[in-house]
Amino acid sequence: MRVVVDSNRVIASLIKDSTTRQILFDKNFYFIAPDFITTEINKYREEIMGKAILNEEEFDILISIIFENIEIVPEENYKKHIESFKSKISDEKDIPYLAVALNNYAAGIWTHDPHFLEQNMIKVFTNKDLLEIIRLSLPD
Repeated sequence: MRVVVDSNRVIASLIKDSTTRQILFDKNFYFIAPDFITTEINKYREEIMGKAILNEEEFDILISIIFENIEIVPEENYKKHIESFKSKISDEKDIPYLAVALNNYAAGIWTHDPHFLEQNMIKVFTNKDLLEIIRLSLPD
């Protein structure tokens, strides 16, 4: 299942080895994100390293491993959909994620950001939703 991953899920996976990180490595999902995600994560790099108690090298290794599981979509591939979401959501930083979902026929966006619930064009998944998909895929 193709799913757009929001930066808040990637940041959560960097801070703590948790359910979020496990979902990111689950083979039921093919994660994609706008190229803008790297800018967002780098903006909080120092804060993430402090919360995760990681040095520069450890952070770089972990982020590299995580991004092996996320296809980065260049802006030129989704920019044609940006305008269609400008009136649908109040946080402009969320628009590229919606545009990537539409452009790449994603099943939805994995996020815990409530702004995404303002729109009704793209399905929004939480950890609970994706864990249920994983559970249903397991053999009885």
